[in-house]
Amino acid sequence: MFTFLIVVIAAIIFEYSNGFHDAANAIATVVSTKVLTPRQAIAMAAFFNLTGALLGGAVASTIGKGLVDTNVVTMPTVVAAVVAAFVWNITTWWFGLPSSSSHALIGGLCGAALATARGDWSVIKWNAGIWPKIVVPMIISPLAGFIFGGLLMFLLFAALHRFTPHFVNTLFGKLQIFSAAWMAHSHGSNDAQKTMGIIALALFTGTKAGSFDHLPGSLAFLKTPTFVLPIWVVAICALTMAVGTAAGGWRIIRTLGHRMVKLQPVNGFAAETTAAVIIQAASYYGIPLSTTHVITTSIMGVGAVKRFSGMRWTVVERILWAWLFTLPASGLIGYALERVAAAAL
Repeated sequence: MFTFLIVVIAAIIFEYSNGFHDAANAIATVVSTKVLTPRQAIAMAAFFNLTGALLGGAVASTIGKGLVDTNVVTMPTVVAAVVAAFVWNITTWWFGLPSSSSHALIGGLCGAALATARGDWSVIKWNAGIWPKIVVPMIISPLAGFIFGGLLMFLLFAALHRFTPHFVNTLFGKLQIFSAAWMAHSHGSNDAQKTMGIIALALFTGTKAGSFDHLPGSLAFLKTPTFVLPIWVVAICALTMAVGTAAGGWRIIRTLGHRMVKLQPVNGFAAETTAAVIIQAASYYGIPLSTTHVITTSIMGVGAVKRFSGMRWTVVERILWAWLFTLPASGLIGYALERVAAAAL
């Protein structure tokens, strides 16, 4: 039971960090275009991340039982996975790099499970989980964000070139509030689900190991002989992400909203709408997508159409390096932490 409490506390801390780390991506463009102040944007993102997190469950199922063999997973495995993701989250946040909290959690889980299985790579579900739901989307989603963001921006330019800049800015200043809200909602429907899946996995693992057999009747709700997503887990994760979002993510906002390319309301609308559609579709099919990859490349696509030479490629290069390192780095951290946790717990 003590180990399970560690898992829940670590998962909540990770979800909180996810709130100020990843959820800021949903509102960076609306802050950059000055449609909303940072405080207004963060309040809106907190609310719509909450609504998104309360809906669905397909992504949680993928994380909890679709990536590694649950028969091998132990409580130290789950602890190591969450702590590894948190360590990588804080490291990239400190340097202002918008890496992927999603891939940090996935890498941590795979690395920890591999350590639990004593290096048996078959514990990782490559064909049914990792390749189709992690690796392929990791490659396709940024490309889709860049291409469709650029395409939507091009179509908007073609449709609006006869109107005055004042009219366009006024119109899309209003529309961007809706696109930013949708982006935040889609973020919650995908990102918050991942921590829900981890806690549900811990409940299933603890029940299987008999950790909850001697608990009083008031705690009987913890016993989950089959993998399910309890309502109380959904509520805790949703509220935690909303609070984390409200705490702010100023470093990430500055990187996405200012340093890569200067945006106008119409640019922000195009980037957010593109990202929201892609993320919402991924959530429906249970794909734990990196919302960071999608919104960042959507901004890049929009910026490239606006003025290709205006892109600040040094920032883009730093982001790419962070992406490439996230899965292997968090996997190594997860592997090392599981060895330590198994010895200590």
